[in-house]
Amino acid sequence: MVVGYDPEAKCVSTAEAAVAGSASGLVTRVFISPLDVIKIRFQLQIEQLSSRNPGAKYHGILQAVQRIFQEEGLAAFWKGHVPAQFLSVGYGAVQFMAFESLTKLVHNVTSYDARDSFVHFICGGLAACTATVAVQPVDTLRTRFAAQGEPKIYRNLRHAVVTMYQTEGPRAFYRGLTPTVVAVFPYAGLQFSFYNILQQFSEWAIPAEEKKGGNIKNLVCGSCAGIISKTLTYPFDLIKKRLQVGGFEHARAAFGQVRSYRGLLDCVRQIMREEGPRGFFKGLSPSLLKAAASTGLIFFWYELFCSLLCALKSTDSAMRKEG
Repeated sequence: MVVGYDPEAKCVSTAEAAVAGSASGLVTRVFISPLDVIKIRFQLQIEQLSSRNPGAKYHGILQAVQRIFQEEGLAAFWKGHVPAQFLSVGYGAVQFMAFESLTKLVHNVTSYDARDSFVHFICGGLAACTATVAVQPVDTLRTRFAAQGEPKIYRNLRHAVVTMYQTEGPRAFYRGLTPTVVAVFPYAGLQFSFYNILQQFSEWAIPAEEKKGGNIKNLVCGSCAGIISKTLTYPFDLIKKRLQVGGFEHARAAFGQVRSYRGLLDCVRQIMREEGPRGFFKGLSPSLLKAAASTGLIFFWYELFCSLLCALKSTDSAMRKEG
């Protein structure tokens, strides 16, 4: 299987691509949630991530794991998991459905090859922007749940929605949307593009008789694509997280210093002034681990579910012919 429209190989419809995308997002989220929580905690910490800084709550991945477990228990690593699952399922469905539709459109109405890496970059970026706008409110809720300590400000998802709407208005659900859209286009575009390039390279490098365990190849190619794309676009992700917890500063008091930002440019200025260029890369280590795991697993499960859907359709078609 190859991600994107391929008239010679594809046998899944747009709706089936949405189902496969949802399923891949759901399964992947269960595994990568702890890394996501640690990454968000690092991104929101004003103090330097160093044991030499007495005011820093978190110093590194292992220390953060230990401290979160001691203070908040094992369940803390899945804080915000319900809205995160809504995010993953919705995002996966919209992204892959849009991507398959866009690459099919390119194939039908232009002279470009739908399997070209540049086409995958553009279509992947546009698909991700569409999915981002659709699920941004859930992403904001997920970030706030992962960011809050004890005692909790939000008791559950319904309480969070009602409280945010009453105290901050509907615009609160779209905090950080600008840097998210700015970042998600190149990030997702690079994911799909590098995944396509790496898949093509593996086809060239591995002899046909040795091509076994294709799903593992999808996992490795997806992981490498995730690491490259995340490194190149990481500062935008950090800025998005800082903006999403605006108006939520009281829940961050136990974690150290808090800051309020008037918008994207003000956030950039404050981070540069107070934390320096390295401040834009806080939490990069767990983020790269998450990117490698999540992107690899997303493509792994998506291709696997598409293959299963194709197999089911072939079986059903054969049974009908026999009948």
